Amino acid sequence: MLNAKITGIASYLPDDVLDNEMLSQMVDTNDEWITTRVGVKERRILKKPVGSSYMGIQAVNKLLEETGTDRNDIDLLICPTSNPDYRFPSTASVIAHGVGIEKNCYAYDIQAACAGFLIGLYDATAYIRSGIYKKVIVVSAEKMSSMTNYKDRATCPLFGDAAAAVLVEPTEENIGVMDGIFHVDGSGLEHLVYKAGGSALPTSHETVDADFHYVYQEGRAVYRHAVIDMLTSSQDIMKRNGLTNDSIQWFVPHQANLRIIEAVGDRLGIDEKKVLVNIQQRGNTSAASIPLCLDENKHLLKKGDKMVLTAFGAGFTWGALYLIWSL
Repeated sequence: MLNAKITGIASYLPDDVLDNEMLSQMVDTNDEWITTRVGVKERRILKKPVGSSYMGIQAVNKLLEETGTDRNDIDLLICPTSNPDYRFPSTASVIAHGVGIEKNCYAYDIQAACAGFLIGLYDATAYIRSGIYKKVIVVSAEKMSSMTNYKDRATCPLFGDAAAAVLVEPTEENIGVMDGIFHVDGSGLEHLVYKAGGSALPTSHETVDADFHYVYQEGRAVYRHAVIDMLTSSQDIMKRNGLTNDSIQWFVPHQANLRIIEAVGDRLGIDEKKVLVNIQQRGNTSAASIPLCLDENKHLLKKGDKMVLTAFGAGFTWGALYLIWSL
């Protein structure tokens, strides 16, 4: 049976570092407070006056160069992002134009918040399994600093900027994207939302003055749902595919908060050595976090490694994906 596998992976990080000491000069916080609550030591910030597409273009260019892929062969580019350059056009179209692949390529955005990469990867898999497309790029680009309120000590330590991209192609081997389970619960809106700027609450002087153009998060509610939902979706996909803690080589959770990652891993009973983590130096990069973590740890991964990827984000939207590494 035709399946879809990752044939290349690349990422981009801005040069500028914002560490906890620097952050403590901006807001009432300190390294100990941040480290004990969220586990982040530093994060990268895109200070250039450009959008998320800039990072996406860098990541895709690197991906194409490292895989030796002809730009004219790309059929589709999917961009999961919560930080689009504009309300329209799509950030995917900007990236496709920026890397010169639009001649034979369609492109669109996905809004699934922090779960966006997993949704995009599963979409790419469906296109390839159906035979519609043969070469699909999924690139998550997130300028989280653009929606971070650096006066809010509860949320500003969390987020960093990054982009990461994968190339997905057909295979007849028993590797690649094997299965996915995804859920959505719209009642989560009140707990994690970007309040203004959309059609429900258009931008106005009042919304700007009220700081409604930043991430709003109710930490306790989000923490509780994130742990339970990433845990249960991971358990479900492992059960459905006959996986055990011993039979998987890697567990790759969305890098939201170190306490969440540890809580999910502990409740699953997975050896901490199997849990891939980079949040300490990268922060929460939303949809870019899982592919970024995979790229930065690819020296550890071997072809045939079985892994479970899981994410939780605004919506609420969450799920898990079973992947057999193919590089």
